[in-house]
Amino acid sequence: MTEVQGTINPSKSRILEVLGLICLFFFLITLAITVTINFRPLYLLAIGRFDLLAISGLDKATLLDNFDQLMDFLNKPWLTSMNLPDFPMSEAGYGHFVDVKKLFLLNYGVLLVTFIPAIFYLRHLHKSALLWKLVRPFQWGMGVPVVLGFVMAAGFDIFFVKFHELFFSNDDWLFDPATDPIINVLPEGFFMYCFILAFVLIEVFFLGMVVVGRRSVKR
Repeated sequence: MTEVQGTINPSKSRILEVLGLICLFFFLITLAITVTINFRPLYLLAIGRFDLLAISGLDKATLLDNFDQLMDFLNKPWLTSMNLPDFPMSEAGYGHFVDVKKLFLLNYGVLLVTFIPAIFYLRHLHKSALLWKLVRPFQWGMGVPVVLGFVMAAGFDIFFVKFHELFFSNDDWLFDPATDPIINVLPEGFFMYCFILAFVLIEVFFLGMVVVGRRSVKR
């Protein structure tokens, strides 16, 4: 990238750098989301914290089997149907999980699409001794999860509702426990843990970029 830079006019070079930075941001965010949604120990924590075995009347192995089948459906594009053995589901409830699956796959798509451009962008900055350019953008970026964390802490119920209103175009996410008992073992507190983990990971990844940029200046 450095070798051909002389043949690229400054405006095009600037555009490529901006696109590279955007790809790096999206890659790190989707990486944090990917780790979070596949971090099974978080659900194991929720089982004990929210007494889900007593609520569901199932043993731990059975409940985890249902959870794993749900995650398989959400994660694997080739699975086009889902039938949880111990949880009947309404059409609206199933429709919501189809919508969630689309978001999962969108996240994975962005992760894959941005991976190579992000790597090339970092390689370009390293070769050009420009890693210091990472410092300011990611310092600003670190402020976003902090603000969202304060909003969430002020009232997770409201945050949770607004999140669903933003990402879903229907009310299928408003589960009725009578027709969709799966909601009893997916408590709001579990999702709060997921958001906390995602925000922490984003902060760590962004901080990593700031550290890399600052160390390059010292060198």
